[in-house]
Amino acid sequence: MAELEGLEFGKSDFVLLDEVSMEQFMENLKLRFEKGRIYTYIGEVVVSVNPYRQMDMYGKDSIEAYRGRELYENPPHLYAVSDAAYKAMKRRAKDTCIVISGESGAGKTEASKYIMQYIAAITNPSQRAEVESVKNVLLKSNCVLEAFGNAKTNRNDNSSRFGKYMDINFNFNGDPTGGHINNYLLEKSRVVQQQEGERNFHSFYQLLRGSSDEILESLHLQNDPALYACTKEGATSNNDRSSHRAVMNALQVIGFSKEEINSIYQILASILLLGNVQFESDGESVQILQLEAVNHISDLTATDPESISKSLLYRTVATGGGEVIEKGHTEQDVSVFIFKSFGRINSVIEVKNYNPVLHGKNTVIGVLDIYGFEIFDNNSFEQFCINYCNEKLQQLFIELILRQEQDEYQREGITWQEIDYFNNQIIVDLVEQPHKGIISILDEACLTAGKVTDMVCLDSMDTKLAQHPHYTSRKLCPTDKTMDFKKHFRIRHYAGDVTYSVEGFLDKNKDLLFQDFKRLMYNRFSSSPFLKEMWPDGQLSITEVTKRPLTAATLFKNSIVALVDKLACKEPYYVRCIKPNEMKSPVLFDDARCQHQVAYLGLLENVMVRRAGFAYRQPYARFLQRYKMTCEYTWPNHLMASDREAVEAIITQHGFQDDVAYGQTKLFVRTPRSLFTLEQERAALIPILVLFLQKIWRGAIARMRCRRMRAIYAIMGCYKRYKVKAHFWEVERRFANVRTMPDYGKSVEWPTPPAALAQFHNNTVMLHRRWWARQIVKNIPPSDMLDVRAKVAALTALSGERKDWGASRAWERDYLANTSSSFSRISKELRNKDEYSQVLFSGFCRKVNRFNKSTDRGLLVTDKYVYKLEPKKQYKVLKRLPLDAVSFTGLSVTSGVDQMVVLHTSSQDDVLLCLQQGELCPNQDRVGELVGVLFICFLLLHSSAHVLCRHHSVSVPHRPEKQTTEERTHSDRGQQ
Repeated sequence: MAELEGLEFGKSDFVLLDEVSMEQFMENLKLRFEKGRIYTYIGEVVVSVNPYRQMDMYGKDSIEAYRGRELYENPPHLYAVSDAAYKAMKRRAKDTCIVISGESGAGKTEASKYIMQYIAAITNPSQRAEVESVKNVLLKSNCVLEAFGNAKTNRNDNSSRFGKYMDINFNFNGDPTGGHINNYLLEKSRVVQQQEGERNFHSFYQLLRGSSDEILESLHLQNDPALYACTKEGATSNNDRSSHRAVMNALQVIGFSKEEINSIYQILASILLLGNVQFESDGESVQILQLEAVNHISDLTATDPESISKSLLYRTVATGGGEVIEKGHTEQDVSVFIFKSFGRINSVIEVKNYNPVLHGKNTVIGVLDIYGFEIFDNNSFEQFCINYCNEKLQQLFIELILRQEQDEYQREGITWQEIDYFNNQIIVDLVEQPHKGIISILDEACLTAGKVTDMVCLDSMDTKLAQHPHYTSRKLCPTDKTMDFKKHFRIRHYAGDVTYSVEGFLDKNKDLLFQDFKRLMYNRFSSSPFLKEMWPDGQLSITEVTKRPLTAATLFKNSIVALVDKLACKEPYYVRCIKPNEMKSPVLFDDARCQHQVAYLGLLENVMVRRAGFAYRQPYARFLQRYKMTCEYTWPNHLMASDREAVEAIITQHGFQDDVAYGQTKLFVRTPRSLFTLEQERAALIPILVLFLQKIWRGAIARMRCRRMRAIYAIMGCYKRYKVKAHFWEVERRFANVRTMPDYGKSVEWPTPPAALAQFHNNTVMLHRRWWARQIVKNIPPSDMLDVRAKVAALTALSGERKDWGASRAWERDYLANTSSSFSRISKELRNKDEYSQVLFSGFCRKVNRFNKSTDRGLLVTDKYVYKLEPKKQYKVLKRLPLDAVSFTGLSVTSGVDQMVVLHTSSQDDVLLCLQQGELCPNQDRVGELVGVLFICFLLLHSSAHVLCRHHSVSVPHRPEKQTTEERTHSDRGQQ
């Protein structure tokens, strides 16, 4: 049973039909075709319906799905049969074969391609170069065979006009090591004549349309197929150019040398030119009209034109006395030479470089792409041979199926029941029996001296076969008006009655390729052993040729007998191809057309033979694995002594004891209904089991995810703790000796902290800075502490806005006292008068008023007042401002090197000063000193301070009439 296919797609195996009848068979086949299921089983036989569209079922995913699986595990597919044949070959060292049959357009060629593709895909897992080379050769061979053996017909754009059998050799590892190709009954007459709307073989059009101008010129050809008699009937295809490149590449991959490829295409060119040779006859002799084509042929075949002309016009015959005479040819003889030449090309195409002696013992998978029964309105010699071939294959098929059934029943200890089936040996004997069969009668007519016609031959068959139950003609049955006198005979084949027209039988059966042509071509290729194989009998001289060549029918019979012998020693697998309609439509299913094919392919008989004993059989382990969920004693695992007892429990629970038989290793089910009962119950349980398994699996996944998350968080926690500890250890290592360092660790670089310690790191850095500052301050003398505090205050107030503010020098504060004795006296008087305790700052400055006029002044800052003094008048006090938050509101400085200072008052009568009269001395910046002492004073007295720092300098020109004050940007700095 195939997995993943519901009952809405019909029965995936015709053996499981409730009733074996043509109506039931066709109904199931049509349903599956309409549902897009083009493959259906008959046991191990695959019935394939051509879908006439691309199917998404041949990719890498499909190959993996069928690789190593059993037939019943997946829906029916070519890959399943291919894998079964490969496994039988590899596991049991058993030669196997896959027989593909069906009429033209049924999809045989495509089926063989997919089988080759699958075998190539599943072999050589180690990618050995020599094996890959053989695989490429096997795949490329199809391309070459299609070019030289396929043509467009009215029924199929890529119709195989021959049957082919490919043997693929495998080593003990199951890897391909080589192969060989045999072809059967190539339709050589197509080379010189095609029906309306059909084409010649693809290779001619590919040569003409795909070759370069240089190559065509060397072959004396032009790229227009309409110029040649052999190709003028068919239209070119858009794929001819690309196909030609593919064929050229494939020939090289297969192993043809450049010289051999050139020789093959020279033969093709010669055939095209031969088709254009015209003759005229005066009743006694025949002459060639134009010798230009003959000259071109002689150039291509490396012979002189006279030899070509002589071979075309005359044939040489040796008499019994050794005398050699010449006889004239007919145009028919030349036509035969043309298509025989083409036929010889196909006979030498095979996979190269395979030597069984070198590769040792090997096994084989054979792939047979052969035509099915053909029943046309007008059936001729080709249909006779084809139908004879199918009779032989059908006989082999029935014998192998019955033998396999009988062997299996005997091996399993099941009572064998005789199967009543039609044995077509009588029809095979009708065709091939020595001295009495149709082929013998045809050969006898061809060998008879004198004028023997097709009608004479038909009379001979009527006489010798009159009593045969499967042969008749109009002469033997005068009342049957479906046949004509002296024209038709009928054979009752196993697939139906076929009426043949005897016209042309003898001509097609004779080998009219005379020895002169063979010797000419053999001598032309004397330097090429490969191409000499095409004309082996040309090596004989005219006097050495004593026997007539075998007829076409005898050659075909011998090849089919050899083929059957090959297949008989192999384990066969079958692919039966069906053409659903004549319109190449992907949706149309022609019931009558398909029923006709089902009949002549013997598919219904195949089902009957398969079901004659037991419709279904399966090893106990596989049956138990598939149906154990339908029994409470076997699900999920049984506790019985053997799988057979467990299977018996399943059968007993469902009440099928009378419908089964127990073998040594397999269970045999007689009717499909019992199996379908199990399938329906299984199909109902599968969703429940799937949900249960999903629940268990999802729970398992959730628990695994939970454990994983817990593990992740545990690892994260441990890692974070480790990072924190590692940070502490690193800080401890770096700062272990900072107490003994000259800079107390100021130059030590702090390690980058983890994110969790960012705030802690900032606090630690701040603590270290305070500690470092404390260590520095501890070493400062008490006398210098006042300056240090002032400098720290200035640094805090300016906040880096002013680059140079006198931090590197000692601050004297009272500069006026050191430069003038009169100032000292005035200072004492003011101290007594205003009762301030200390002088914070004093110095010369230049005052700028609101009118931009500047004058020299003195500045005295005490802890209670700010004094503006007149130095020229004994430091007379010009203005006194209380140093408190009410009258004194702020101080502004610039960020440049100038000494500009603005004292802001509550009365908005600000004082603009430039410290230090005249040019500044080096390192005499006093702005920072004034800011520092005032900042400390306000902090001590009023607990607040405000300093405004002006960016850019304030310009005061020397010419009073143009004095201006420019302020561009500023920023306030404050501290509470």
